[in-house]
Order: sequence, then C-alpha cells, then structure tokens
Amino acid sequence: MAIRLEVCLVSGRTIALEAEPGARVAALAQEAQEALGCTKGNLLTASGTCLDAGKTVAEAGLKAGDVLTFHARPVAVAATIAAFAAIQGDGSAFSWGAIDHGGDSSAFQRMLRHVQQIQCTNFAFAALLSDGTVLTWGHDEGGGNMGGVRSLLKNVREIQANEFAFAAILDDGSVVAWGDPERGGDCSEVQAQLHDVRCIQRTSAAFAALRGDGSVVLWGGGRDGNPGPAVKMCLTDVQHIQSSKREFAAIRADGSMVSWGASYEAPKTLCGAQQVQASDRAFAAILRDGSAVAWGDPDSGGDCSSVQERLKNVQAIQSTRCAFAAILGDNSVVTWGTGGTFPPEPLEDVRCIQASSLAFAGICGDGSVVTWGGGRDGGDSAAVQSQLWGVKKLQATGHAFAALREDGSVVTWGAAGSGGDSSAVQHLLQGVEDIQATSAAFAAILVDGSIVTWGDAPSGGRQLQPS
Repeated sequence: MAIRLEVCLVSGRTIALEAEPGARVAALAQEAQEALGCTKGNLLTASGTCLDAGKTVAEAGLKAGDVLTFHARPVAVAATIAAFAAIQGDGSAFSWGAIDHGGDSSAFQRMLRHVQQIQCTNFAFAALLSDGTVLTWGHDEGGGNMGGVRSLLKNVREIQANEFAFAAILDDGSVVAWGDPERGGDCSEVQAQLHDVRCIQRTSAAFAALRGDGSVVLWGGGRDGNPGPAVKMCLTDVQHIQSSKREFAAIRADGSMVSWGASYEAPKTLCGAQQVQASDRAFAAILRDGSAVAWGDPDSGGDCSSVQERLKNVQAIQSTRCAFAAILGDNSVVTWGTGGTFPPEPLEDVRCIQASSLAFAGICGDGSVVTWGGGRDGGDSAAVQSQLWGVKKLQATGHAFAALREDGSVVTWGAAGSGGDSSAVQHLLQGVEDIQATSAAFAAILVDGSIVTWGDAPSGGRQLQPS
C-alpha cells in the first residue's frame, strides 16, 4: 500500500508524493525533482541524513506523513586538456571527451556517487567522495591509475594536481601522491617530512607543500621540485605559495619573497608582496604600497621597466602565456610583455580581465567588452562587438572567449575550432549560469542543471550522455 510523503525545498515550497514501499528512493527523488522543476538532487530526512538512493522506501524506514527535504547543489565542471567531468546536483558524476584524457568514466559510473570534488591532470581525473576515498580514471601514467597507493587513500581532505600527477592531503596532515613518478607522482623521498600539511601548490611537474610551521616540502621534476640548498634555507615563515608553469614563489611573513624553478630569481629588494600572477616563464607581483614589479624571462613579461612609472595603485593582474595586464585603481589598464599584446588605445573603466593563450578580454563598467592581443586567439572581437553588452563573466580556452550575459545568453569569438563558434548550439544557450573550458572546448551549465558543450569534439566539445 502506497504511503503519502511530503517533499520540500529549503525555500519552503512543498509537494505531496505517494510511494510504494518497494519503490527505490532513487525513483522517489527523480519524481520529486520533476515535480519541483529542479536539477538532480538528494532526499534528506528531518534530521538531515541523506537517504541511500539504492534502498527501497521500506528499507529507508520511511513512514506515511514523513517530511523530506530535496537538496540539489549547483553543477560543477572540471576539465583536463581534452575532456570534461561534471558533478551533478545529486553528487553523481560523469565525464566526456577524449578517452585517453579522462573522457570515459563508464567503468566507475556506479561508484561515482556522493562526489565532493574533482581534480584533474592533463590526462586524468580524480574524484574525492564523501567518505574520504578517491576514484581515478584516464591515462594511467597521468594519474588515472592509483596503483600501490590505493589502500592509502582514505580520509582524504583535499586533492591537488599538476599536469602529470596528483597529491592528496589526508585528515591527519600527511600526503599521498600518484601519477608520473618523475613529475610529482612519487613523494617517497620526502614522505617523512610530509606532516601537518595545510595546502599544496604545483608547477607543471612538481609540488610544494606548505606546513603549519611555515616550512615547505618539495618534490617532483626539475629545479622547481629540487632547488639548491640556498633556496631551501630561505623557506621558513612562509605564508603563501604561488606558482607558474615552471616556477614557485613563496611569500614570507615579513613580506619578502623567495622564488625558484626557472633560471630567474625574484628581485632581492622585493618585499611586501600581496598578490602574485604568473605567465609561462615570468611573475608579476602587487606590492603592499600598490606598485607592481615583474621578473623572469623578458619574452614572457618578466620586464616591466617600460611601464614601471605607471604601475601605481594596482588592483589586479592577469596574464597570457607571455604578457601581463594590470588594472589600476581608476580602472585603467597597463600592459607589458610580448606577442602583440598591447591594446590599440588606452583602456578605461575596465573592471575585470580574462586571458586566452595570447589575448586579453576585459569587462567594462557598462557591461561591454574590450579585447586585444592575438586576433586568432580572441584578441579581435569586432565581428560580435554589437552583441557584447550586459556581460557579467568571461571564460577562455587557449584560443577563444565566451561571454556570459546577464540575460543568461552566451556570445563567443576567436578560433572556431577552440570554441569561438557556438552557432551550432546557440539555440540551446539560454538560461546559462556558468561556463567552464578545456584547452579547446567550452561547457555551459544551464539553470536546470543540463550542460551544453561546443568546440573541438575530441577536447570535450561533443558531449557524451551520462549512463
């Protein structure tokens, strides 16, 4: 005999449903989802316990008159170079795109439940589940195979990833790493030092773990993972670590900075760094007094001497692979570096900046957009300029941009093969809440929790339906 239940949202909206004792909780949740017009979600009891979707109504102990809460969280998307993975509102996850980059999670689909976080290398995904365990898939050598550390991945608090390996911080502050052993996937040589770890940063092939006492533990490939003793002696009282593709920079409690990895060191006089941004081979830092400095490869923006006098009251810095753009307190913009990065005229009233590989795009105070840099990388938006109004967010692949407007529509430009042409799915791009990107494809998350993709198909531009 069917029992009558009430299902409500946090907002207070309530519906009544009838369920047979032998019906699955999953079917009840789906019925509630459809009736409430929500994305996928979970059913919670009055005490806040999440009901097991695999149990029957009777096995879950539900009785006539029970009041349940339908809980759905926003869809979250992560991306490798050529694949996407999405966490749905009910905590389940799936992936699509290039199989050797993590685009096929079908072998683990039934286990991808209660997913809390997804991290990715260039070639694989790692999902952190609510019970503190981890599931991985994708290319074995890129972190898709946990191998001998599988049994150690329990009570995981957080996962970090570089381009080739993963590092997990456990609840006790220790660390487990896997993936390419030459590029951060093997931390055995420093394992004894990996305790009381608060956070981990990474370059393309190394990791830096910041401990509670302000010391730093390093492992991985190249000079970024194994600097000389002079650098290691300076890594004390560290408050924050920033990284580029090939270099780390540590900010100490006194505001001084230590950098290592590439052949360029931070200026000896650098002190009071508040924020650090990185291009491929250079850094730029905003100092406590609002000025900014840069160092590293001059061809990557490491020399800002030509604009140094203008770098005052700096609020934020963004970077392409070889240039920087700084927003000043009056919302004007100062740029330096290489690659045709300079805007054709002074930029004013710019509120935020996004960057592709070799181009910049900025949202102005009136919701319009200005672009500059490599035309083939999205630096020329003339063809869609009349549509660029009411813009609230910009996202970028390597060679294209997507603008999310206040009305939930999307405008794209740049290289068509990298997502710059969304005409095939334009009729679906309504009610968009967020946009994510791989190197050559975009994924738009709609208000109903559905996902629309476009761009290079092998890079995730062609969606695979979840099983």
